[in-house]
Amino acid sequence: MGRVEATQGAAVRDTDGRTYAAAPVSLPTLSLSALQVAVAVAASSGATGLEAAVLLGGEADDPGLPAAADLGVDVTVIITDRAGRESVRLAHSGDRT
Repeated sequence: MGRVEATQGAAVRDTDGRTYAAAPVSLPTLSLSALQVAVAVAASSGATGLEAAVLLGGEADDPGLPAAADLGVDVTVIITDRAGRESVRLAHSGDRT
């Protein structure tokens, strides 16, 4: 967040133990939340599942939450304020059928 002066940041951990971090993208033709970018990077790197995600400076209605659920049958998402204080913890558990 600091390096790119972003208002939020996100990281996801896949089921192989790899971690992907991201900041939001804001272009004239493409706008993605940090969590959307982190999930996209994980998916494009071949991740088939997520264990956990953290969204720093985010909200419970972030558009990346459904994307995290797409890759995470049992995924916990922790949402914090910009100082890192947890505000919401969401758990998705279900079947991808």
